[in-house]
Amino acid sequence: MNIIDQLKKRRENQGKTLDDLSQLTDLASTTISQILSGKRNSRIGTCELLAAAMDAQLVLIPNHLMPEVNRLLSGKTIGPDDVPTAAELILRGGA
Repeated sequence: MNIIDQLKKRRENQGKTLDDLSQLTDLASTTISQILSGKRNSRIGTCELLAAAMDAQLVLIPNHLMPEVNRLLSGKTIGPDDVPTAAELILRGGA
């Protein structure tokens, strides 16, 4: 998932409108709409500004570390894939 897709998903998850983001970033809502729809290229600083307005930050992760990051984001610790997540253990009453 690219940065723009992640920003769009974050906005959806937070229920923020273009006007909300406009007020938080001082960018025109039409500019934000064009960026999030892929009709306008944006500088990384603008993407950082949008992310910050949605209580997030952009992070550059080396490719060789992505498996560990994906595992962490899925709720699993580093190790075998068949290890249950903390949430799974709690739901089973094993934690």
